[in-house]
Amino acid sequence: MAEPLIEARGLVAGYAGRRGLAARRSASAPVLHGIDVAVGRGEVVGIVGESGSGKTTLGRALLRLIAPLAGAIRFDGVDITGFDEAALRPLRRRMQMIFQDPMLSLNPRRRIGRALTDPLLLHRRAANRRVAERMVTALLERVGLPTAVLQCYPHELSGGQRQRVGIARSIVLEPEFVLADEIVSGLDASTQAQVLKLLGELKRSMSLSIAFISHDLSVVRAVCDRVYVMAQGVIVEEGASDALFQAPRHAYTRALIDAIPLPVPDPNWLSQA
Repeated sequence: MAEPLIEARGLVAGYAGRRGLAARRSASAPVLHGIDVAVGRGEVVGIVGESGSGKTTLGRALLRLIAPLAGAIRFDGVDITGFDEAALRPLRRRMQMIFQDPMLSLNPRRRIGRALTDPLLLHRRAANRRVAERMVTALLERVGLPTAVLQCYPHELSGGQRQRVGIARSIVLEPEFVLADEIVSGLDASTQAQVLKLLGELKRSMSLSIAFISHDLSVVRAVCDRVYVMAQGVIVEEGASDALFQAPRHAYTRALIDAIPLPVPDPNWLSQA
């Protein structure tokens, strides 16, 4: 593994218990139980597991969108476990997220142009809106979108276009770490390949570190350098992608692979998109 950019050690995290029928639950019900993970600089790391295994909770904890109950999270060598929101704010530019459904993460009442220029102004990466618009125009070319989308609302775009906007928004501040949470789920195979190819190009050109959450093991095998396998809030196996898929050591990993049709992917399939 490359030098870690972001890592967690002994991470325990969860969510506040609900009222009513669930009132007997503890105030914070752990979902993650002593997780150790790391994402190296310029590395794509897959996080896989069945629904409810804790994948998304792990991603949100790494971004400090939820506070850990125990353990430690380090970003670029700094322990950010106990940071409050004021202390985290300068780091938000450096760690971003691509959401599974851009229709839910994009404001339906805001044009795409505002969705992309506002972060530049908020984080003072552009002196004024005109400068921000020039930066966004160049960014759209980078992600393969026409400038006409700046005047569109999210519902006016196709699923693939919205996901490209989601990617553009995640990199507009030039982060170092990106969490991609099921970003090709629900897209057709051709659009999936285009989005993944774009992500790979951006990873190389920007030296991005990426945590790639997915239930699609074929995609994970094709795009990830290393893989963590999760079950019931713990890591049951970790290893280089090729080695893990060819010779899984844990019975749960083998069951996941056996349960899903997993042809050995053509190494050139993304380049053909």
